[in-house]
Amino acid sequence: RRYPTVEKRAKVFNGASYVPIPEDGPFLKALLFELRLLDDDKDFIESRDSCSHINKTSVYGLLIGGRELWPVVAFLKNSMIYACVPLVEQTLSPHPPLISISGISQGFELLFGIQDFLSLSQKNDAELNTKLNQLPDLLLQACPFGTLLDANLQNSLDSINFASVMHSQKQPAWKVGAYKGKPQVSISITEKVKSMQYDKQDIADTWQVVGTVTCKCDLEGIMPNVTISLSLPTNGSPLQDILVHPCVTSLDSAILTSSSIDAMDDSAFSGPYKFPLTPPLESFNLCYYTSQVPVPPILGFYQMKEEDVQVKITVNLKLHESVKNNFEFCEAHIPFYNRGPITHVEYKVSFGQLEVFREKSSLIWVIGQKFPKSMEISLSGTITFGAKSHEKQPFDEICIGGTAYLKLHFRILDYTLTGCYADQHSVQVFASGKPKISTRKL
Repeated sequence: RRYPTVEKRAKVFNGASYVPIPEDGPFLKALLFELRLLDDDKDFIESRDSCSHINKTSVYGLLIGGRELWPVVAFLKNSMIYACVPLVEQTLSPHPPLISISGISQGFELLFGIQDFLSLSQKNDAELNTKLNQLPDLLLQACPFGTLLDANLQNSLDSINFASVMHSQKQPAWKVGAYKGKPQVSISITEKVKSMQYDKQDIADTWQVVGTVTCKCDLEGIMPNVTISLSLPTNGSPLQDILVHPCVTSLDSAILTSSSIDAMDDSAFSGPYKFPLTPPLESFNLCYYTSQVPVPPILGFYQMKEEDVQVKITVNLKLHESVKNNFEFCEAHIPFYNRGPITHVEYKVSFGQLEVFREKSSLIWVIGQKFPKSMEISLSGTITFGAKSHEKQPFDEICIGGTAYLKLHFRILDYTLTGCYADQHSVQVFASGKPKISTRKL
């Protein structure tokens, strides 16, 4: 089996010392020569047979077309040659120490695994041929795209239904095996909001939501078909700039053309957003999207005044009434760059707790899991600083004076700012068995 992806990586890593993998014929001839297995090769050749070239590691360099292909892991066992060419993630000239090349250990592990699989309970040539015919499918499972996952090929054999693999429907190259077990589909939606608020008439505030829909489809069959739909409430913010996973087979043109760049377009598509797909085995990101919600979830005001070695700050935060008032956490981080350590703090906080990190010259306002009924909280205080010490104190040439900032970190479980949700009743699965479908918002 050849892995073009590994070959491309070798070309990048090895640079000028890179030697391409030759065709099967030249490779086999060079390998048989190095192992002294050619019928017409009885002569003494110093580069191979002298006492100074005794091989104790089963790692060889094959001379092909005037250049050396190295390292090649190979050994003879029970009249069969086991060989592979490991990836070396560095230049090959001069040869790096074998102990520093993890690919050699992985190569030995894979070859020993193949040897164990072929020799286990082997009774006759017919049984050996059956196992040899199974090797290509087992390598898809054990070593997808050239990355060793499991050298025990018997495990791979137990997890693959060869009856379905040998079906007339061809196994796609990107799918390394077939799932056997209880069918289930899980969908999770994560939205992150990025907001910059300046509280200035000449500078417009900006905010945008970036969403990710993650899926895991455990379904039997080689190419099960699934349709996942995302929906919005009546007042939900339309999804834009949608990027989908390659496993999605088709899309409505309205989904593809909805873009945040076209600010004049008021006919944004509001769904439902349907994604027909043939899912891979592993967890994958079905799509990414952006959305322009009407207002930021939390409105903020931050004022800072400097007086010699003191700084006076005022912070006002307001949670928008449309946002779910139930946080996993909510914190406001206030850094003070380009100053000395904090020596004294006098403050008044209407809600939550204030933590002082003197060495890092920063304050963390721990708001907690809920805003009060008024949805408004405030913090005011005076911070005194000591002498500067550039070796230990945080320094940033940008955050000076008016460019100082407050950064808000929060997370709300089971909630999306856009209102986007995956209705489990609208998920269509065309595969054997009735799957368990679960959806959540993170």
